[in-house]
Amino acid sequence: MQTVIQNPNWWRRRNKLEKSLLVALGIMFVVLATGFGLWIGKVLRTSPPPNPQATALHGDSTTINQVPTGTASKGKSGDSGDVCLTQECIHTASTVLRKMKPEVEPCDNFYEFACGTYLEEENIPDDKVSISTFSVISDKLQEQLKDIITAERPETEPKHFRLPNLLYKACMNKTLIETLGPEPITRVAERLGGWPLIKGDSWNADDSWTWQEQVKKFRTAGFSMDYIIDFSIGVDLQNSTKRLIDLDQSSLALSREYLVKGFNETLVTAYYEYMVDIAVLFGANRDLAKTELLTSLEFEMALANISWPNEKRRNSSELYNLRTPAQLQAAYPYVQWVAYMNALLPEGLNVAEDEMINLSVPSFFEDLGKLLAKTPKRVIANYMFWRIHGFSVGFLSEEFRKRQLLYATALSGRQEQEARWKECVDIATSSLGISVGSLYVGKHFHKDSKANALEMVNEIRNVFNDILDEVNWMDAKTKKEAKLKLHSMATHIGYPDEMLDNEKLAAYYAKLDIDPDKYFESFLGMNIFGTDYSFNKLRLPVNKTDWVRHARPAIVNAFYSSLENSIQFPAGILQGHFFNAQRPKYMNFGAIGYVIGHEITHGFDDQGRQFDVKGNLRDWWHPDTQKAYLAKAKCIIEQYGNYTERATGLNLNGINTQGENIADNGGVKESYIAYRRWAEKHGPEAKLPGLDYTPEQMFWVAAGQTWCAKYRKESLKMRITTGVHSPSEFRVLGSLSNMKDFAKDFQCPEGSPMNPVQKCEVW
Repeated sequence: MQTVIQNPNWWRRRNKLEKSLLVALGIMFVVLATGFGLWIGKVLRTSPPPNPQATALHGDSTTINQVPTGTASKGKSGDSGDVCLTQECIHTASTVLRKMKPEVEPCDNFYEFACGTYLEEENIPDDKVSISTFSVISDKLQEQLKDIITAERPETEPKHFRLPNLLYKACMNKTLIETLGPEPITRVAERLGGWPLIKGDSWNADDSWTWQEQVKKFRTAGFSMDYIIDFSIGVDLQNSTKRLIDLDQSSLALSREYLVKGFNETLVTAYYEYMVDIAVLFGANRDLAKTELLTSLEFEMALANISWPNEKRRNSSELYNLRTPAQLQAAYPYVQWVAYMNALLPEGLNVAEDEMINLSVPSFFEDLGKLLAKTPKRVIANYMFWRIHGFSVGFLSEEFRKRQLLYATALSGRQEQEARWKECVDIATSSLGISVGSLYVGKHFHKDSKANALEMVNEIRNVFNDILDEVNWMDAKTKKEAKLKLHSMATHIGYPDEMLDNEKLAAYYAKLDIDPDKYFESFLGMNIFGTDYSFNKLRLPVNKTDWVRHARPAIVNAFYSSLENSIQFPAGILQGHFFNAQRPKYMNFGAIGYVIGHEITHGFDDQGRQFDVKGNLRDWWHPDTQKAYLAKAKCIIEQYGNYTERATGLNLNGINTQGENIADNGGVKESYIAYRRWAEKHGPEAKLPGLDYTPEQMFWVAAGQTWCAKYRKESLKMRITTGVHSPSEFRVLGSLSNMKDFAKDFQCPEGSPMNPVQKCEVW
């Protein structure tokens, strides 16, 4: 295969700056040479060209079209010499070349081929745990959001647009934060009864303390309610138009996968040392902290051991266990359930006698009763108060935050705190996403991106429809239901129109206020606001097109919802590497097209397939078809489970990552077919300057570069141990090695690493 760089050894010796300059000079030379040729052609011709905007110079071996900025040139069928020289094409080519390592044989390791130079020369900043194609866009987005959030807004402007600025100012007021020290949390904690470790023997002198009452106080103050039992308002999985109370296993401060290993896991030791050091900063005696927090940690380990692992939680039917209050009381009498739940619900909402409550993991609640019965109250209280103090550290003075950084370094490898303004922008954006998102799309989102993305969604959806037609392992009835689900899948692109309606925004934020002089208290207030908003919907029917559910556009991600049967592509991802209307389509189909296909396929992965066209948990699969599906999914599980990540020596978890891996494989296949159909209709596209590859090959390059990423070793360990996504390298190698079209386009010999004899395919 012909490549641009003819001397790999010489090229490898160049540093990043030299390579960038050489790429730019090469592209500039092509542009200048083309311009000179066009001028000569104009001088020699006796009549003007038929199109004054496109001047063509025909040579013996190549043809170069000069195209007005904003339009990617199209060549004639079979003519591989056309080159797009618009500003966007030149920029795209430069970006692609800076990541590629073209001397690598693509059939041996396509990830190294597509991302090799990026992996060698990009450095992870000290304040990050990784860098990636996504993070480049996120960094740019963060700068845009900073300008929006820091802009001064007069009192006459609607409150909902002033809130982000107020929260940002509160976060940035380091002078006040340093002056207050630990006071914000210690004042609240004392009001809630006090941390036993700090209060000493004066705590619970009358022996009246109960964990249930403590949870109620935490709820009122704005803290989490899930330290012992997770309490939330969810959607009825078998009737997704209704809401219900959902009771689940407790949240944990450190992932279950680590805690169940005990002190054999180094991160458990790091967590314990962090607990002790933070307690000492709050005023605890170190020796006492070591003793009392050890028992608290042992309690948390016990909670982890009675919790279900993520592998068991992939079957939604096993997480659906409805109970009435009477049934709950009879089975688990250690809690007065009706009184407990009523205390957590907003005023005016009460649990009815015939209320159906979902108990996600019944065995957890049975074991929890035994654990609570044998655990001293002081141990449980110390654990609960540790959790709220641990939560508060990021809002406090530098001595607390420095110790937090040391713990973060052990967990993820991050070397230093990110710039304060970045942290404050992130907090304002995540906490006030609707307000910030409204300001963002009003300034930065181009509406034509929405139309272009929707067109691609429809094209890729049609491809999946045809794939369903072609599969021979599905019975007719299941296939018909799958098609109905596919074509009923709702699409949310960019942002909902309601986000630009000031009246709706004002109504949403009416009950929220932020005091720029009370950072921690304001954050607790936002927690109360969010919890009340969610809980107050208990008796309301589910509106699956509710604009609030799709109103966080300032994020670089995409989503599929099983309960809505919907796909969502926020404004933040419709830019940069993923989408640009002014570059060749093969780049867009390889990037955002891949993402679109990925999200569509989630509707038919191991978890999405459990839900029907209406988003209800229902077994709509014929037993024989389901058996065939599970065999195909098993192939994916085993393929990825056999990958070993070199830096950590860890094997991937094929079970936990199967949904994302199935979506990757289906998504890239669907987008590739959609691009080929587009090209058949519109003709082949021009090449990018300096990239002598076919449009089909460039599709795969765009797909591969979607996942260019570098991780710190600690972060990679956490991702593999606890995550549902395979590391980027294996997202590329795993999916593309299963693609026959990839092997054909790069002429990979059968049996080569990227064209194995045995391939996995679900869709």
